[in-house]
Amino acid sequence: MSPAIGMATVVFTILIGCEAWWSRKRALNLYNLRETLANFAIFAGLQLAKIGIIVWQTWVLDLFSPLAPFTLPARPGAVLLVFLVVDFLYYWQHRIMHEVRFFWCFHEVHHSSPWYNLSTSLRLNWFSGLVGIFFLLPAVLVGAPPRWIALALLLNLVFQFFLHTRLIGDLGPLEGWVNTPSAHRVHHGRNPEYLDKNYGGVLMIWDRLFGTYVPESRPVQFGVTTGFHGHNPVTLVCGPFVRYARSIWACLRERVR
Repeated sequence: MSPAIGMATVVFTILIGCEAWWSRKRALNLYNLRETLANFAIFAGLQLAKIGIIVWQTWVLDLFSPLAPFTLPARPGAVLLVFLVVDFLYYWQHRIMHEVRFFWCFHEVHHSSPWYNLSTSLRLNWFSGLVGIFFLLPAVLVGAPPRWIALALLLNLVFQFFLHTRLIGDLGPLEGWVNTPSAHRVHHGRNPEYLDKNYGGVLMIWDRLFGTYVPESRPVQFGVTTGFHGHNPVTLVCGPFVRYARSIWACLRERVR
């Protein structure tokens, strides 16, 4: 684990502890101990997996970087452009991971908890980085240095940590333009009207442009439509792949008959 990730983990843990304390003090029932421990266990597994994933991602970026016709200069305008491009690509990666069954296997764990709090942001699939890197290749091909892309994505994900809370309500004029806790609660909802909505990382303008933005209008029911899958980290991360493989096998057997 890098020093930056280690420092972020400490800060996130403190903030999670503060939110859990406030929830207990106010009897808000925002936390479940077993679920929170599962979230931290999944996050720990992710840090171990990153040892190999970072090597893979670096190799992919180095492979495609020479194909860029030019390299963007180190100027504020270029940095802003990379941020916007990465946020745009994140929108489409996120959307595809919801709407294509195979890619949903890499993302389901993040949505499978019926609780929604800051620790939910730690529920990230151990293997999503293997496929996620390919969604960022257009940024490489328009001349963005790999380090800029990595930094833009990191800041995007750090920003999203603060969205996983029920303590912050509607933010007025910001709603619909930047991602907010309210907008992201909708994204995590299994209410029929909230399914497959609000994919944006930092900006909501992509959702507005492509018709996937929905404001929070009634209480959100958190979790996935397939039900609760327990607290075992390995089952939560790997279960979607097993269920997908079984569904393919069942279809193949049906065709053979």
